[in-house]
Amino acid sequence: MRSSHITGLLCAALLSLFAATASAQPAAPATQAPATPAHFANGGPETCLKCHNDAKVNPILQTPHASKGDPHAPFGQMGCESCHGAAGDHVDSRANKPSVLFKGPNKSPAAARNEMCLTCHQNGLRMNWQGSQHANQDMACNDCHQVHVRKDPVLIKMSQAEKCFTCHAEQRSQVFRFSHHPIREGKVTCSDCHNPHGSPGPKLLKEVTVNETCYNCHAEKRGPLAWEHEPVRENCLTCHTPHGSNQPRLLVQRSPYLCQECHSNSSHQANPQSGQQLPGKTGFNGAISTNFRSFARGCVNCHSQIHGSNSPAGMWFTR
Repeated sequence: MRSSHITGLLCAALLSLFAATASAQPAAPATQAPATPAHFANGGPETCLKCHNDAKVNPILQTPHASKGDPHAPFGQMGCESCHGAAGDHVDSRANKPSVLFKGPNKSPAAARNEMCLTCHQNGLRMNWQGSQHANQDMACNDCHQVHVRKDPVLIKMSQAEKCFTCHAEQRSQVFRFSHHPIREGKVTCSDCHNPHGSPGPKLLKEVTVNETCYNCHAEKRGPLAWEHEPVRENCLTCHTPHGSNQPRLLVQRSPYLCQECHSNSSHQANPQSGQQLPGKTGFNGAISTNFRSFARGCVNCHSQIHGSNSPAGMWFTR
């Protein structure tokens, strides 16, 4: 009897404990009503084109964005509203604006506009957009790109640079110098070297380093080489400026002065020789040097393999 009594008391205590715990728990939240679905316009793009039927909008019908047979294209989904957001209220009353405006005084913030574009264009060359220099400057995709045109000017070599020069005025002036990459001629464009959507390299370069970017076109300078010129291997910009220079071959300074920034005026460079005088350069004996090697191309008259040599006798980068 004693054990059964104790068992009954324990059961009663446990039941009381469970009841107290259940009463202390917060009541389950009431089921929330589902959010009201976005109010899209009836009729899709045809509804929009009843009012927006002009030369600024109609060219989009000739672009891949307007392909209804492509489920990845805007017109294969919700038409104009795939980019501009639900516009049912705008159709009902013109006082209401579409969810996303790309132009005009009431245009949406850059983050909202970019979100629409990145819904489809997040991969590939755009994967580094978040945190890139252009993104940190609060730029939007449509600051450079035009969607309602048959061919986006920024994707055409002849017209791309003009769009970039809108902000990069210094580079515009450089391409008009005597020596320049053929950007004005339409043979090279900014995106051949830079990725405006973001890059792990410096200055939005397509590659991780300056040299790797240059080697895409100047493969003969890549090597491997038996004799390497250290400044060349370190950074092409040590000697060259990429956008334009008043010196031949995009040099930052003409030879021999460029070479003498690293190579002191000693040895054969300072010995008096017959020929052209090298102004302002003195030899070991204090006399003005008359170095015939300063003619024409200067140092590279002899050191013609200045980027490096594979010759067994190429230690001094000579012919």
